[in-house]
Amino acid sequence: MAALDGYTVVDLSSGIAGGYCTKLLADGGATVVKVESPQGDPLRSWSASGVEIAPGSDGALFSFLACSKHSVVVDPRKGDDLNLLRSLVASADAVVWSSGSAVVDLAEFAPAALADEHPHLTVTSITPFGLDGPWAAKAATEFTVQAWSGGVIGLGRGAQDRAPLFVAGQIGEYLAGAYAAAATMSVSNGLVDLSMLETEILCLTYYSVSFADALARPFRDRRRLTIPGVATAADGLVALGCGTAQQWFDLCAMVGHDEWIDETSELSITEQANIHAEEIYEWVRENRVEDILELSSAFRIPNAPVGNGATVTSFDQFAERGTFVTNPRDGFTQPGPPYRTSPSLVRPPQPAPTLGEHTETYRRNGIPGYQAEGLIARNSISATSRFDGLRVLDMTSFWAGPSCTHVLAMLGAEVIHVESTARPDGTRLIAGVPVTESQWWERSPIFSGLNTNKKSVTLDIRSPRGVELLRELVKTCDVVVENYTPRVLDQIGLDFDDVQQLRPDAIMMRMPGFGLDGPWRDKPAFAYVIEDASGITWLTGHPDHNPVEPYSVGDPNAGIHGLNALLLALRHRQRTGEGVRIEAAMVDAALNVAAEQVVEYSAYGNLLQRDGNRGPTAAPQNLYRTSELDEFGRPDDWVAIAVATDEQWAALVAALDHPVWADDELATVAGRRRRHDHIDEHLSRWCAARTGDEIVETLWPAGVPVAKVMQPHRVGDLPQLVHRGFYEAVDHPVNPAARHSTLPVRISTGPQRFHQSAAPLLGQHNREVLGDLGLSESEIADLEEQGIIGTAPAMAIRTTKTG
Repeated sequence: MAALDGYTVVDLSSGIAGGYCTKLLADGGATVVKVESPQGDPLRSWSASGVEIAPGSDGALFSFLACSKHSVVVDPRKGDDLNLLRSLVASADAVVWSSGSAVVDLAEFAPAALADEHPHLTVTSITPFGLDGPWAAKAATEFTVQAWSGGVIGLGRGAQDRAPLFVAGQIGEYLAGAYAAAATMSVSNGLVDLSMLETEILCLTYYSVSFADALARPFRDRRRLTIPGVATAADGLVALGCGTAQQWFDLCAMVGHDEWIDETSELSITEQANIHAEEIYEWVRENRVEDILELSSAFRIPNAPVGNGATVTSFDQFAERGTFVTNPRDGFTQPGPPYRTSPSLVRPPQPAPTLGEHTETYRRNGIPGYQAEGLIARNSISATSRFDGLRVLDMTSFWAGPSCTHVLAMLGAEVIHVESTARPDGTRLIAGVPVTESQWWERSPIFSGLNTNKKSVTLDIRSPRGVELLRELVKTCDVVVENYTPRVLDQIGLDFDDVQQLRPDAIMMRMPGFGLDGPWRDKPAFAYVIEDASGITWLTGHPDHNPVEPYSVGDPNAGIHGLNALLLALRHRQRTGEGVRIEAAMVDAALNVAAEQVVEYSAYGNLLQRDGNRGPTAAPQNLYRTSELDEFGRPDDWVAIAVATDEQWAALVAALDHPVWADDELATVAGRRRRHDHIDEHLSRWCAARTGDEIVETLWPAGVPVAKVMQPHRVGDLPQLVHRGFYEAVDHPVNPAARHSTLPVRISTGPQRFHQSAAPLLGQHNREVLGDLGLSESEIADLEEQGIIGTAPAMAIRTTKTG
């Protein structure tokens, strides 16, 4: 039985975000009734490569996203159709809503109206900026939202001699859909108001506002290409990365330059790699892809082939694991679910519906088995009952795992974050705080941003006593989440079978990079190699250069997909009392949000290509330099403009006072695509004479999607985010108080404040948690003496003893 059997969702959305949200719910077993106007969801006629979809047929992406759903056509001009929709909504558990169809334009089907009229419903709204606030009604595309989020400049993407680069592939739509699905399952009733802007801040920037507040400097002050990143080998492209100092040292040794290793250097890894970029690239050019991958794996250096729609399905790891499946209706190739569970909580995909295929069935029968007065009792578990009292053992580090468990902590779960003094969470160590400063390991705003509301326990699981205590702790926890490399838990004997013996109803989620089996099982996995292997990287960059790694999406995307899997498992456990094993491989989540590349290639033979800051959804779409210098004194200040419709183009032309160059040929999207260079030339000249504020103040009131390309540490001051309270001030015992991002949703029945306590100091809760296990004060002191627990990293202790 799938986890969401008996749960019914009325899908009033159109486009990718809502489509992906309800796909995840349908995969989990929900009955998803997709309500469409007589014209159908615009995705039915969509192809990113420009394939013309014949009338009555559906585009491949729609067929992928609509698997296992039902289609009901509602004509808002017909009373009987509106009554049908009213009855569906009244009998459902949840509604997913976005703008874009004639049905949702009716006032009675607006999100707040639905939530007021039907108190039993969870109504999830997906909009660019949220349902209220000064920007609520502003024009936007995913491209301009990325610019506002700080995600375009966020992690230094792109060479300094060109414009910065957005992350292509409509990535914000998929991320918003994944968050919307998790939010829908987390709430029993009420209005869930999701903002795509806030979603992209969480997933495309790295806690930059918190960083600047706490340390009085930006996370990064300039763009640099990641070295090596994606590089040209003798026979193709290969991706290599260095996420830690040790990996940089190993790379130096691998390419034959041990003399570059300088453990005392004050330069960052990125800065050191840029100094030696040419020599590194030369070494890569002299070797074959296969040899580089094998050698770098031996050195434990993160590596991957660079996948795209044509190649990724043939990679050994995915072929051996059966990662890709056949679309049940149209026969093209698509990725399987983004997580695997035992017992299975997802159902095999069923064919996507034709337009209106189920209209008459629902007109005759409604939603079977539903009585309105019993809905509240049968509805999803409330946020309070689901998470209050839930105990989570969080054996994760860096970004992917902690971002998943952090949502649970913000929604009321007790989350115990396990570290060790020998290997603290890596985000404690990457803030660039000198080790000469007192408690330098406690000063990372990145760790702080990911771990509020949690408890910290240190355990050295290299010792038998540490493993013994870990096992005792497992017995007390409902959920165990880990993202070690697979061999770690195998070595200490704590896989799912072991956990079940300790706690039969425990849910255990493992979050490996590439999976628990297959030839890539033990590959080191950081966000960027996940992006490389899945195809996310392929679409980002300029067409005349190698692809550029987003360097951000792989981790938080894995985290939110893992959360979706956990929510399915919690529902299953509540229903059956059984524990669940979850394998939430980072790359499987990435392949799902990059699915369009494989879908387009296998359905039409078209390989999607990167195109700088242009994209398939708008023309013109690009970044244009303003007249200003950026805050660091460089000519690197930009605005984003994206014209998605002919009406928006007419509005742009009017705002520019009908310039001669905007001739009639440009009135259609086809004409604008043909002459995109011509438009860019004139818009570049117009923007170069104006400040970013002047450009936005001219175009946005006219209805043109436009945005300033924000420095990520400045987004906390955006009026929309201030209005919605997306950032909350959090005190800290070592750092100054800082603004911390929350969740990208406002929940009418949920918490009014998400951050209840600061991120924990290392080992802060050792005595509390171990005392609850029955250890005496003397036993705990003995553990400290042996180094099995502690409150400072081992390297800090060694420095103190030798200093």
